[in-house]
Amino acid sequence: VKHLPSATKTTPRRKMLENTIVIDGRDHLLGRLASIVAKELLAGQKIVVVRCDEMCISGSLVRNRVKYAQFRKKRMNTNPRRGPFHFKSPARMFWRTVRGMVHQKTQRGQEALARLSTFEGIPAPYDTQKRKVVPAALRVLRLKPHRNYTILGELADSVGWKHKELLERLESKRKVEAEAFFQKKKARADLRKKAEAEADLSAVSAVLEAAGY
Repeated sequence: VKHLPSATKTTPRRKMLENTIVIDGRDHLLGRLASIVAKELLAGQKIVVVRCDEMCISGSLVRNRVKYAQFRKKRMNTNPRRGPFHFKSPARMFWRTVRGMVHQKTQRGQEALARLSTFEGIPAPYDTQKRKVVPAALRVLRLKPHRNYTILGELADSVGWKHKELLERLESKRKVEAEAFFQKKKARADLRKKAEAEADLSAVSAVLEAAGY
């Protein structure tokens, strides 16, 4: 029988919650990513999800358009302005999916939902921050290669979202700036590597060897 370590033992503990996690939603399956994000939000983690327009849903575009049309028919019979509300932007579609997973009619659920931010594209300041992926939700790992899938931005554009062209212009501009930054960073790394290879460390090495290093 394996015994759990006692509380008195000093075991290394990792930091449970980071300040804010930025997740790149590109090529992630919407439902799988939403479930993982919801779990982290309920645990107290702040999360920002960018590039929601490049998330994926399994199934062809035609199939998902039919499902969305059926979803839009669900409304209040006497006064549709009271809801339910059907969002057209990819970021709000993802936000609504997470909302259904955090029990949002409770205080705990509302606080969890307040920790989530979703965006199309990668706006400032997140374009200069390190972004993460969630392997358990990646399409290439979770969907068979021959299966059809729909990009969320294309679905949103087909049902009335009006900012696809604007987002493409902004993203193309951002990618040019990101490439320039990466080339500068790469050049600096090469110079550092070259300087370290050519440096004469014989005097320092003698002192270190004498000290036992």
